[in-house]
Amino acid sequence: MSLVLENRLDPSLLNRHEREQLDRFSELTAEGDRPYLAGREGVRIELPDAIFHHLVRVVRTMREGKAVVLLPERETLTTQAAANLLGVSRPHLVSLLDAGEIAHHRAGTHRRVYLGDLLAYQQRRDRSRREALDRLGDEIEEAGLYDAHDPAHAAR
Repeated sequence: MSLVLENRLDPSLLNRHEREQLDRFSELTAEGDRPYLAGREGVRIELPDAIFHHLVRVVRTMREGKAVVLLPERETLTTQAAANLLGVSRPHLVSLLDAGEIAHHRAGTHRRVYLGDLLAYQQRRDRSRREALDRLGDEIEEAGLYDAHDPAHAAR
């Protein structure tokens, strides 16, 4: 059986030798050695930093026993798949689509979302949440409430 099933890398399909190769790769990258691609004629091509770091993440994730799925940003997702990726209900996702929060298109009567558009929304949502939490923390600190309920500070 192959490690690669379409675009899914499944570590449970690795044999013992392949698992040892993942371990060796992790050891080499931890020591600072940089992997490279080597062609049949001995041509050596250094990996760009971005690809190197993604490769390290893939190997680390697979060593944890988790499968890795590679999808292009133009991958089309159903509303259910998009909702699952965001961790929301399908009806909530549809309301986001209808409100224009997430770009989408139609395939016949069905809505479809490009993975890239979904990831862009996720980044905006996460940034907005972080900013709101930062503002709330600032307001609590400015009001002097941050330490007010801490027993360690009350005893002073």
